[in-house]
Amino acid sequence: MHKVKLIVNPNADLGRAWHKASDLRPVVEEFGGADWTGTVYPTHATELARQAGEDGYELVIAAGGDGTVHEVINGLMQLPPERRPKLGVVPLGSGNDFSHAIGVDPRPEVAIRQALSGTPRPVDVGRLQDNRGRIEYFDNAVGIGFDATVTIRSRNFTYLRGFFIYLLAVLQTIALNHDAPRLTIKSDAGDLDEEMLLFVLANGSREGGGFLIAPMARPDDAAFDYVGICRVSRLMMLRLVPEVMKGTHTRFPMVRTGKFQRMELESDRPLVMHTDGEIFAGFGVDVHHLIVELLPGAIQVVV
Repeated sequence: MHKVKLIVNPNADLGRAWHKASDLRPVVEEFGGADWTGTVYPTHATELARQAGEDGYELVIAAGGDGTVHEVINGLMQLPPERRPKLGVVPLGSGNDFSHAIGVDPRPEVAIRQALSGTPRPVDVGRLQDNRGRIEYFDNAVGIGFDATVTIRSRNFTYLRGFFIYLLAVLQTIALNHDAPRLTIKSDAGDLDEEMLLFVLANGSREGGGFLIAPMARPDDAAFDYVGICRVSRLMMLRLVPEVMKGTHTRFPMVRTGKFQRMELESDRPLVMHTDGEIFAGFGVDVHHLIVELLPGAIQVVV
């Protein structure tokens, strides 16, 4: 039996994850057991995942939400490919968009069996660098503008669960934030220079627990999808929300789409950004230039 490290974020899904994880112990023991560890502070999962690779673990299972997976992947990517453990995912969060993209069962008791007995498959990872020299990896999506503001606002709704958190945050953002920075974009798919309310770089098709932002995106096709919504009225943005939920928004003339492997982006003002639902640049942070590169098949995910 190979060495397994199981990293649990007890605070995922508003603190409900620890109880869900404890229910999985009998299944883990059935497959020979694992070394369990819980995260205590932000970025702790990154440190734990990197250390697991250095200690010779062959499989690291991220049990939590998209933020937990994001941190674990950032830890694994600090290791050379030959020492990089395989990744398993058990969805215990509120969104679980990456696990959906890679075909993990939404039921934790099934997902843990997939992680412990499934077949590894290569998944693409993105590398992001900003004008401050900060480097971060992402597995599902980078959101610029509107959806990043939604992510920030969603943190305030602790009394709701899952998709409804994001839906309420969307409505609040339409009402209170209608900023459309001018983005100058150069990529191997062509150039853009437009005012954008929203611009998403997608490895997976979904974000926010159910918004089908990039319906054609696949995490193993050696390409990222981009989706942008140009400056439109608040009323039109409200009209587009149900379309984004269904993935039918790309037919509208104010929506820009394409595929790329490398992109350089410049903004005329500081950007609000998230990476896999984690705040990369909040309000008042001067991030205005990005370089994004695709690293094809960088992580082996067991599904």
